[in-house]
Amino acid sequence: MTRLVRLAPLPLLALALPALAADTYRVDPEHASVVFKVKHLGVSYTWGRFNDVAGTFVLDEQEPTRSRIEVVIKTASVDTGNARRDRHLRNADFFDAEQFPEIRFVSKQMTRRESNLWEVTGDLTLHGVTRPLTVQVTKVGAGRDPWGGQRAGGELTFTIKRSDFGMRGMLDAVGDEVTLFVSLEGIKQ
Repeated sequence: MTRLVRLAPLPLLALALPALAADTYRVDPEHASVVFKVKHLGVSYTWGRFNDVAGTFVLDEQEPTRSRIEVVIKTASVDTGNARRDRHLRNADFFDAEQFPEIRFVSKQMTRRESNLWEVTGDLTLHGVTRPLTVQVTKVGAGRDPWGGQRAGGELTFTIKRSDFGMRGMLDAVGDEVTLFVSLEGIKQ
């Protein structure tokens, strides 16, 4: 009887194992990219990037609905390769980085559509305005790194309107639509 009592928790442990299938990753800022393009005067594109990207994501292969992602971008890290333009982008005409220091995306639902394709719905907060956003994320890969850790990464492209987030400065010169290219690599925690 004592042996049965000692073994009784094993089935309970087996039930808990699927919950352990979720892997949490911290975004590696050295291997994350957020690049954007926006029309200038309707005749060409100006390209830029954000140099300060952080966040976490959870991938649960057994129960994909438990997966989630949160990404935080520092608006003051905007970089178009032109210091004067970057200062202007940080001021109240555009990002107002002092008042709104972060762009944040927090998922509400992740659904696997194919083995490496996910549909992610969440809230994007930019310039103090939060709006729903649904994007398609392609899982690029996962595996061991040279230092014995585990990594996973994905990418996505989407377009937003600046005016939807209260960024109405210079709409006659700088396009309303901004296309973002995001590549995230995470280190398993």
